[in-house]
Amino acid sequence: MAVFTKLIKEDIGKFVSDYSIGNLESFEEIVDGIENSNFKIFCNNKPYILTIFEKRVTEEELPFFINLKNYLNKNNFKCPRAISDKNGKILKRIKNKRAVIISFIEGKSIEKPNFKMCKEVGKMIANLHNLTKNFDEKRDNSLDLKDWKEIYKKCLKDKSKEFEETMNLLKSEIDYLEKNWPSNIPCGIIHADLFRDNIFFKNEKISGVIDFYFSCYYFYVYDIAIVINDWCFSDNGQNFHKQNYLTILAEYQKIRKLSDLEKKSLNILLRAAAVRILCTRVHDYIFHPSNAVVIKKDPFEYFNILKWHQQNSIL
Repeated sequence: MAVFTKLIKEDIGKFVSDYSIGNLESFEEIVDGIENSNFKIFCNNKPYILTIFEKRVTEEELPFFINLKNYLNKNNFKCPRAISDKNGKILKRIKNKRAVIISFIEGKSIEKPNFKMCKEVGKMIANLHNLTKNFDEKRDNSLDLKDWKEIYKKCLKDKSKEFEETMNLLKSEIDYLEKNWPSNIPCGIIHADLFRDNIFFKNEKISGVIDFYFSCYYFYVYDIAIVINDWCFSDNGQNFHKQNYLTILAEYQKIRKLSDLEKKSLNILLRAAAVRILCTRVHDYIFHPSNAVVIKKDPFEYFNILKWHQQNSIL
């Protein structure tokens, strides 16, 4: 979450008046995250989230994300529900951009996951993958290998020395991935962005999963790779926590068994997931608008994670 589009109370109050959630009392900007503009709003003493869609999310894709969240919520998966206005409309406009109000999830994200939390995460991912088998909509992955390559090329326009070593590493790694890309791996609808700041906990239990705006039809094991890179490394990507990884994978497989092909593909997809985040973080570091209220993520964390995977195999 972040804020790129600035709003005042009158803007939000007018927007909220189309809903049956009461009058706007107050609001807060949410600066975590890097994709959309987000505000925590309070109506009749009850919190909601107002999201304005920016950047990488196209208008044509929005119904998929909304329908997926509401399908999961209806099937007892802990995630927000998109709220309709008085006329039954979910997607609306504010400041000439698409926007939605969603239910608020109690709890908070965590910095240092323990084994109980890793167990929760492993079970949650497997339950998500099993549930989405019956979701009848699809969306291609708009942030795939070919897209990382384009982001990398755009970043080459920056002539500073700050990311010189990183760009050299990305060039060789993208070449490697293109030559060794796996195929015929089981696919389905995945979240594709299950970072710690997108999973909320309350009393060491998952209270909700947010930010489904990268969800797509893709390799199930890619979802797991993203989680391992974020949940199993610390100290800016320099230390790997094997027990966290083993716990997540064991709990996942209690619900959904990985095929032999998925296991064989995990290492390359861990590298791929690291490249995705390294490319996008370098891009966002270079090209983020100076007036955006957002905390930039450190690209060098994923530089370290990628280097670790190049030198080690976890399966």
